[in-house]
Order: sequence, then C-alpha cells, then structure tokens
Amino acid sequence: FVSTLKSVFVGALAAGLLIATPARAETFRFAFQGDAQSLDPYALNETFTLGFHSNIYEGLVRRDPDLQLEPALATHWEVLEPTRWRFHLRKGVKFHNGNSFNADDVLFSAERVRAEGSDLQTRIAQDTQVVKIDDYTVDFITTAPNPILFSEWGTWFMMDKEWAEANNAVQPTSVTEGSDNYAAFNANGTGPFIVQSRETDVRTVLAVNPNWWDTPVHNLTEVVLTPIPTDATRVAALLSGEVDMVFPVPVQDIARINETPGTRVLQGPELRTIFLGFDQTRDELLESSVKGANPFKDIRVREAFFRAIDIEAIRKLVMRDTSTPAPLLISPFLFPPADQFTRPEFDLEKAKSLLAEAGYGDGFEVGMDCPNNRYVNDEKICLAAANMLAKVGITVNLLAQPKAQYFAKVLKPRNETSFYMLGWTPGSLDSWNVLHNLLGCDEEGGRGKFNLGNYCNPEVDALSDKVLSEIDMDKRNEYIRQAYAIAQKDWAYIPLHQQGLAWGVRDDVDVKQLANNYLFYYLVNKR
Repeated sequence: FVSTLKSVFVGALAAGLLIATPARAETFRFAFQGDAQSLDPYALNETFTLGFHSNIYEGLVRRDPDLQLEPALATHWEVLEPTRWRFHLRKGVKFHNGNSFNADDVLFSAERVRAEGSDLQTRIAQDTQVVKIDDYTVDFITTAPNPILFSEWGTWFMMDKEWAEANNAVQPTSVTEGSDNYAAFNANGTGPFIVQSRETDVRTVLAVNPNWWDTPVHNLTEVVLTPIPTDATRVAALLSGEVDMVFPVPVQDIARINETPGTRVLQGPELRTIFLGFDQTRDELLESSVKGANPFKDIRVREAFFRAIDIEAIRKLVMRDTSTPAPLLISPFLFPPADQFTRPEFDLEKAKSLLAEAGYGDGFEVGMDCPNNRYVNDEKICLAAANMLAKVGITVNLLAQPKAQYFAKVLKPRNETSFYMLGWTPGSLDSWNVLHNLLGCDEEGGRGKFNLGNYCNPEVDALSDKVLSEIDMDKRNEYIRQAYAIAQKDWAYIPLHQQGLAWGVRDDVDVKQLANNYLFYYLVNKR
C-alpha cells in the first residue's frame, strides 16, 4: 500500500485513459455480488448502487480516476462571498428523453435530495439556499463558510424536473422504508449510458447514450450487469468467459484467477472501512438474553467486545492478508494524522475481566446482523467475530442476509439491530462525513443518519460543526483528531479493517480501478 492516493493512481491517464476510441465496439458483461437496489438515485447511499447510477445520471461535478473533483454538468464555479458559491451550468445538455438540462432541474434536485425518504439528505445542508440566477447559473448560499460544500456532489445526481413531475416521481423513494414510484424502476439521466431493460436481481442492460455531451473514451455499445451472489458461481462465470469481469473476487480465488490463461485480478487499496457497531440507546436490546437493561450502554462491555476480537487472525485467516487493520473509522489515505492512533490490543483476559466488572461474568446472548453479499467475506468475518466473542462467554446469534433485506432491517428509521456490521467510504473523501454520519448524535437535519446504534457525545458534535466551517487546515485536522480521540476513548465502534480491492478481469478488457470501488463503464475498452 502506498502512502498517498495520488501515488496509488499514478499513470492512470498514461495507461490509456485518453486514447482515441477504437473502431470496433463491444458488449461488456460483468457480475457483481448483488444488484443496484433501485434506479432512483436518492434511494440508497450505498457504494455499488451509487457507482451504478454514476453511469446513467450525472452531478454538477464528478470524480476523475485519481478521485479528484472535476467539472461535469457545471463547467466552473466561483466563491462570491465566503457563504455564497456560484455554479455555471453546461449548456446544450440533454436528458435521455430529450429534455434540456437547466437551472430548474438543479433547484428541483436540491429539494428532492433533501426531502423525506431520501437516503442522501446530507449532500446539501437543509439550511443551504439554492437560488436560480438565470437558466444556466445557480447560487448556493450557506449559513456559515463551508470548505467542502461540493465534496459529496459527485454522487448528487441531477434529475429532470419535468420528467419527475410527469411521472409522479417528485418524492424520493426509499429502500429502507420500502417506498417506490416510477423513478425506482425507470431512469432518465444525462449520463453516457441509458437503461434499456431491467429485471431486478436478474439482469440489467444499458445502451450507449449517443447524445452524451462528453467525448467517449470507451468502445462499448452495450453493458450487461448480472448479479451473482455466490462466490464460486461468480468466479466460474469469469473463467468460462460468460462474463468479462467480476467483483469482488473472493480472496481464496485470487491465485486461481491469476494462474488461469486469459484472466487476471486487479488489486489495490480500497478506502472503505469495515466496522462493527452496537445499539447504545435502547433501554433493552431488541435481540438479547438480557432483559430490562442494555449491556452496550456500559463502556466496559463495548471495550470487552473490542478486545475480544483478534483482528490479526481475521487479516490472516479470513482476508488472506488483503486487509489493513484499522484503529479509526476512516482510511489513513483520507486523514494523514491517522498515524497518531493505534488500535487497542486484542486481550481475552482483559475482555473477560471487563465483562465481569460490568456484571456479565457469565456472558449473555445477543443478535448480530451482517450482509452476506455486500463486503469482501462479510459473513465469514461475522462468523469469525462470533467465534471469538464466544471465548469470553458471549453467544452471538448471527443473522446474515442479502444486502436488500439486511439494509432494510438495520438502516434508519427502522434500525432494528442490536449488534451489526457496516462498511463506510466517505462520499466526500473527508472526515467530516464520518463525524457527521457515523458519530453524530441523532437529530433532524441528517446528523447521525448512519449512526445505527445512536452513539452520542455532544463534544464530538461540537467538533464536527467546527470541522465543517474551519478553513485553516491545521486547525481543522486538530478538531478532527480530537473528535476521533473522543470516539476511541468511548469505544463507540469496533473498526476492523480497510478491505482490499480485487476485480477479476479477462485479458481482453481494459478497466480503470478506482479506490472508491466505483466502476465507470465509460472508461472500459474491449480489445
């Protein structure tokens, strides 16, 4: 693993990103372990779903292969005042149905993404005013200076106001609440690919948008996504040539794919942190043998759970040395002062002692929720953690489900979970996203949206507010460091590791692997 994101991706452009489009065109077939959960771009804040949408919909800005922000539907922007940003929109852009993109669509998208039911409400603060200056100029007015105003806008996609109104899709749909409308099953973006057909969890076919405003660098005419949840079946599909690419590749199959003529594995660091969380708010856990009390409200129990998990064993035996143990909820690539933190030591005897002090010397039972088709070896990691916790008297009743059922159960507003796994890549590639979404006290305005166990420390919230408005980077990093230190002292979560990327690709396919695990079809070429 290299020391900076920039060096991770050195040579990406030189490797052929800006090549001329080859004459021959192809169908690109790939398989993921699950499906995009909806065609509504505001329905679920989940990496694969957002990555899928990024090929159909577009934002005012986008991430390039080095994960740097660049213009997209906005050509440029300027800061008129510390609290007023002006964005100039790209002219001549058409939605897939032929409607023109303009400022009215930006204002509509700003309201819709912040509306009840949207899973992406934090893309724009509720108190930010969005003002139309003319058809191709929009101002964003904040209540305080915000140095990262548009850092998450690479996944805030513009929707067609006329199309949404005509199809009764003004309200966002929600995966967690089970609400649907026309936008959940149909799409109308400005991006390089158009949804041609879709059978949820079976097959989705995308055709090339011939009227895309940008210059294609791919040679594809069609993209076919086939969800294949079973690892062995997914790998077999790659080796047989049924598909051109699969991800993620199970760590135990990396060598096999590399040794098979015609296929290879692309590996690299991922920014996602995998962690475990606890219900710290209910007076009695939903899924526990302890009645009339919540063991996770006791800091000694949370520390005991942390110390009972042998992260090095998980790294070696479950992840086959493809993961990096984490002391924090963020990749060190995204917060260089992370090297000031160390991961508390694995210590079974200390864990037993802490449980005894808390009154649980005989242990207790607790339910645990995990996905089984979302993260690399997710169910195996949870099984390993359950076995480790058994050594200190904790009986874990594991429920591992496909991600659609898993997210519907654990995400707010339901969050019907006592102990759970989650993975997180901050969409802004910045710590404020982590402080606000994972460590913030639950309140209106989106704070704590993915803080499923409702950990709460007002000191962290106060520091988070300072981080959002501080423009001096040294001061800002110090506020971030203090917030992480408080959360670590509170044993707020159990960070596990940053998982490694492993994409299986046939030799006649060129793809660009990004550390946020997004697959941009418009950067794919088949030889």
